[in-house]
Parts: sequence; structure tokens; C-alpha cells
Amino acid sequence: MDPTSPGAGDPNQPADLAAMIERMLRGGAADPQVAATLRGMGVDPSDPTVMAAMGASLRTFLNPATRPTPAQTARDAARAAAAAAGPDPVVPEPARRAVADAVAVAQLWLDPMTTIGAPTGSARALSRAEWVDATMSQWDELVQPVAGGISGAITTALRRQVDQLGSLSPGDLEGLELPEGLAGLPGAEGFASMLANPGALADAMRQMEPLMGQLSSAFVAGQTGQAVGTLATDMVSGTEVGLPLLADGAIALLPANVAALAAGLELDESEVRLYLAVREAARARLFEGVAWLGPALVGAVQDYAREIRIDTDAIESAVAGLDLGSGGEPDLDSIRAAVQDRIFAPTPTPAQQVALGRLETLLALVEGWVDHVTAAAVAPHLPHADALGEAARRRRAGGPAEKAFVALVGLELRPRRLRDAANLWAAVEADAGIAARDSRWAHPDIAPTVADLDDPLGYVDRVRADATDSFDAELEQFLTDAEGSAGPAGSGAGDEPPSPS
Repeated sequence: MDPTSPGAGDPNQPADLAAMIERMLRGGAADPQVAATLRGMGVDPSDPTVMAAMGASLRTFLNPATRPTPAQTARDAARAAAAAAGPDPVVPEPARRAVADAVAVAQLWLDPMTTIGAPTGSARALSRAEWVDATMSQWDELVQPVAGGISGAITTALRRQVDQLGSLSPGDLEGLELPEGLAGLPGAEGFASMLANPGALADAMRQMEPLMGQLSSAFVAGQTGQAVGTLATDMVSGTEVGLPLLADGAIALLPANVAALAAGLELDESEVRLYLAVREAARARLFEGVAWLGPALVGAVQDYAREIRIDTDAIESAVAGLDLGSGGEPDLDSIRAAVQDRIFAPTPTPAQQVALGRLETLLALVEGWVDHVTAAAVAPHLPHADALGEAARRRRAGGPAEKAFVALVGLELRPRRLRDAANLWAAVEADAGIAARDSRWAHPDIAPTVADLDDPLGYVDRVRADATDSFDAELEQFLTDAEGSAGPAGSGAGDEPPSPS
């Protein structure tokens, strides 16, 4: 063998991960150490069918040309989670027409209630799978910092363990046993046998670093897909979570979920559909008409996610305390659940607290404005408008959107000041009118802040003062322009021209 080729030198220390895996797959039954490791993982190395299937899976994962991208993994997981809730047929044509008609009526009702123009996107009736496809790229963008944080945490932890092991000598780990909660897991037997040689164990862990990075990305993608797919089973409209998830600015409803909501509320489906169409159309107007708003919301989520800290101590404690089932067989579902629930550090960093405050305020302003405008638009037309408004607020408080974000980034996506924001927008409108209310979205510097939610009357006074200052400035500019157009005294347009000498 070429001494520079993978696997040269000590046969127990291959040069790279791919060579180690190839060696394991080719010589699993013949190599006692590899065979013992495989059996410890629950794999029978003497079964050629099992080994062939294992080899195909590993080669696919390790080959960049065949390995699924994180985006593909997330989309597949989301579709699977959405499908698990039951049949998800293509939306029939009558349901599509009903959504289009509801959106058209919603736009007519909203036009007198806001100066922000109707969005250019079309009305869409989506199945759960179609909602997943339409929003998945935005979810990928939102959780990208999470993937980086988890991958970095795993890599850092792995390197720290490698450094510690590399400083040990054979025999230093003698008598060391795996934690009780890990003893029955697949691979534990093979791992325990390596404790007698810390240097070999450190090298093996070093070889695993690239794979761990890939696995962490796949883990985050799978978590994202699971959360988004679960969310799709409950969402009634495209942007109900309060974020601009639809890239084309469409006004979307999910007819099957709308029907389920109407049945649960014991209200006529057409009335519920109209109400939700107004809410979604109002939100779409904001996201398209206020250029800074969508990026600010997404940026706040990403800023929070970028500061995520992985709680490795809690994860180890969760795994160690698990009941591995009868006969020592591990319950892998409970292991995944325990790790998922405790993956994020419980205490936000100062930067996360700032991002969370900014996000909660923006969400409250958006949903408060949508609540206020929707209530005004539907009140003359829908007999159960108040009940529908209260149902919408209940869905936002601890509903599916919040649960999804807790799973994705450990973040409670809740507009806690929603009622305060709705009251503030109503107060501004009552004092200064619809145009003045909507003008406060023109720039983030003049939009309400969390302090304004505490003092809505003070904010109304400031809006009035800004309007007075603006009027005074415009009047002064008008008089200045008028004076300039008149020219010097005695040379106005009505003066006779001088006689020639």
C-alpha cells in the first residue's frame, strides 16, 4: 500500500473518515475490532444484506453529489409531517374560486379603511403541502443562524474532548464507565472498548468532525421540517405567523384548515373565510407597502437565533436520566424528545433580549394594526365579527406559531402587547385620521416603540405635534415660493413696462 494513501500506517488509525468507513464495510466480519464495534451498534457484520444497505446509506451521505442538501432534508421532513396529519388533496376548483372571491371582497372592504394600497400578489388557495413549498425558502433563511450555532457548538465540544483525550496516556481511562443513561445505546459497547486507548479514541473523534458538522446540519434541517410541517396542519392563511413567508406577496388561505376552524367555532364557513381573507389581505398590504417591515422582522428573528447557546449540560442530564425500557433496549423516540426539548440554553443573552424586545414590539404593531383595520372593515358585514376577532387573538397566544418557533429557535413568537398596539392605532386614528395613522409606517424611526405602547396618549400628542410642524413647514415653504415668484416690489406682473427713452 502507498504509505501516503488513506489507511496507511497503523490499520486502526485510518487517515480520514471515508477510509475508516470503507475499511469497516469491507472487513466488518473479518476484523474482530470492527465486528465488535458493529455489534455494539446493533449491526450484524456477518449479514451481507445488512452491510450492503448500511454501505449504500453511508456512501450516499458522505458523497456531496448524492447527499441531500439541508434544504431538501427540511422540505422532505415538512411534507412528511404535514402528510402524517391525514389526507391532503389538491385544492378543488370550487374552493379556489371561493378563496379568490373572498379576497376580492376583502380588498373592497379594506380600501376605505387604509391608505396603504392593495398588494400586487394574487389570491391563492393552498393545500398543506403547497403551503410548505411556498414558505420553505423563508423558513430556511430564518433558521440558518440556528444551524450555524448548533454546528459550531458540536464542533467546539468535539474539539475540546479531543484535546482532553489527546493529553491522556493509555491506562488513564482505566475503570471509567459510560454514564448509566448511555450504557444501553447502540454503539456503546464498541465505544467502551476504545476507552482503554485514549489516543486512538481522540483520533477517531477527530476523524468524525466533518461528519458531525454534516449531521448537525441535517439535524437542524430535520427539526425545521418537522416544525414547519406540523405548523402546516393548523395554519389557516399564508402569513398567520406574522412574518412575510410568501415571497410573491400572495394572499393565501388553506381551505381545508379554514373549514376545520369554522367547524370548531360552529360558524358558517363562508363567514370565517371572509374574515380570514380580510386579515390576510391587510397583513399583505403591510408587508408589501412598508418596505422596511419584512426585513426588520426577519432580522430580529435571525439576530435572536445567531446568539443561541446550546445547553450541553442539560442534554447530557436528559440522556443520563432516561428510562431505556425493558431489557435494556433504548427508547430512541424518548431520547430524541429529551434532546429536542433541552437543546437551547434557558437564559437569553443580552443580545437575544434586545432582539426579542424588538421582535415582540414589531409583531404587536403588525398584529395590532391588522386587528384594528380588520375589525373596522368587517364590522358592517359579518354578524360574528367580534367572536372571530377574539378567536384570532386566542390562536396567537400560545398557538401553533409559538410552538413552532420554540422548537426551531427556542423563541416564543408572541405579540404580548397586541391589545395595547391595537388601542394605540385606534387612538391615533381617532385623533388624527386614517392617513396620519398609516403614515407612521413610513419609516422605522417614527413607528411606535415599546415605550409608546406604555403611553399611547403621549404618542398621539407627538403625532399631532409632528402634523402641526409639517403643516407649518409646508406653509412657510409655500409663502417663500410665492414671494420668490413675485420678484422685487414694483415689478409684479401687473406693472407697466418702462417707456423706451
